[in-house]
Amino acid sequence: MTDRTIGLAGTGVIGSGWAVRVLARGHDVVAWDLADGAEDRLRATIERVWPSAIRLGLFPGADPDRLRWAGSPEEVAESADWVQESAPEDESAKRLLLGRLDAAADPSTVIASSSSGLLPSRLAEGLSHPERLLIGHPFNPVYLLPLVEVVPGEATSDETVAAAVAHYDDLVMHPLVVRNEVDGYLSDRLQEALWRENLHLVNDGVATTAELDDAIIYGPGLRWAAMGTNLTFHLAGGHGGMRHMLRQFGPALKLPWTRLEAPELTEDLVEAMTSGCEDQAVGRSIAELERQRDDSLLAVMRALRASGIGAGRLVAEREARILAAGAAAAAEPWRPGAEIAAPLELYSATVEPDWVDYNGHMTEWAFLAAFGWASDALFRYIGIDEAYRAGGHSYYTVETHLNHLREASEGERLRITTQVLGSDRKRLHIFHAMYRAGEPLCTGEQMLVHVDTAAGRSAPLLDGPAAAVAAIGAAHASMPPPPEAGRRIAIGAMD
Repeated sequence: MTDRTIGLAGTGVIGSGWAVRVLARGHDVVAWDLADGAEDRLRATIERVWPSAIRLGLFPGADPDRLRWAGSPEEVAESADWVQESAPEDESAKRLLLGRLDAAADPSTVIASSSSGLLPSRLAEGLSHPERLLIGHPFNPVYLLPLVEVVPGEATSDETVAAAVAHYDDLVMHPLVVRNEVDGYLSDRLQEALWRENLHLVNDGVATTAELDDAIIYGPGLRWAAMGTNLTFHLAGGHGGMRHMLRQFGPALKLPWTRLEAPELTEDLVEAMTSGCEDQAVGRSIAELERQRDDSLLAVMRALRASGIGAGRLVAEREARILAAGAAAAAEPWRPGAEIAAPLELYSATVEPDWVDYNGHMTEWAFLAAFGWASDALFRYIGIDEAYRAGGHSYYTVETHLNHLREASEGERLRITTQVLGSDRKRLHIFHAMYRAGEPLCTGEQMLVHVDTAAGRSAPLLDGPAAAVAAIGAAHASMPPPPEAGRRIAIGAMD
């Protein structure tokens, strides 16, 4: 799904989140909103949260400047390959807007509503092409949270649902198809139950908003990042699983532990909720709280990356897709007879906020990580990818030397070149050089050994990658050896 234009009708909190997610994917955005000053607010929001998008990972071509403002919803619909409506949660207003979009869009263009609870069958009433309408309900912040509920209506075609799953997968999200059309869908119904109990506990004076939030963020909230309620309770049953859990704790369902009917929203309750949250904020602005929320979400998601659980699986998948897309954009995978650049230039990156230390400069481990990604890009170029590693073979690094020449700062664009200094069927000697706008920053020399991962020992490189390495080595043989190659650390005599 390359070179796509995504149309956004409505650019509030949700619409602006969609804009950031789509732009970070490397697609074009055409957007419209009725409100005065909406374009300026959208561009300001993108600028404010773009560092979070950088930290999650940008695809090749990702650029906030790929946003175009439209003069009407009709212009959005006519220009886009996919239309996402994110107007306020007012059914009559949404139906009017969706009618305008439906009348202007090509019949093959899917129109998705970001509604958080309205029924798609009602939203589709009166449309010329109700078969192409469905719900694509995201979660705030859209540019970080991967869940999107896909809710078809009675008239929605199977082709539209399949297109929606493919579209949201392209944005590296988790499209959850809600098979039965129901008010509030799935996630919001679960959140609403917790929210109503929260209101009751504050209304009854049992707890403050801070105490109730602590009850989640220090306990079940951390579990929910990797497991839902059902699997969590399944584990609560020990070896007997959910069956034992229900037998042991089922009688508690008869106890008055919850009150699912919402209390009356009196002025006193509204004031208690409001003042409680303001006390929790302790003077922090919404923008500050957003940044803290984003930092926390990224930390949790990245912490889950190695386990392959929940959102961590998608973070790892996003990194793999970005590397594959970046390698493809830099150079086609090696083929016999193909021209080989000397040196290769397969990887570039932007200095991320958490790559920077207390001095304001890129820290040592980040240089090493960047060179690691450059090595990974080389592996993909020669044919070592997920499938190759799943077959039980990979390169392991056995020695690395870094030479730091200059500092790098947050937001600076880096490019890395790669030179093959030598190789045989088991070993690969490579040299990376990092640049900022042509200025050398750092070099990294690595010796790698090809291993049989199951046996845990060195093994000959398989034929395809071996041919690629030999061809690269021949192409790089006439290059002068880098002056930093083979250096050792020593304190020489002083004059």
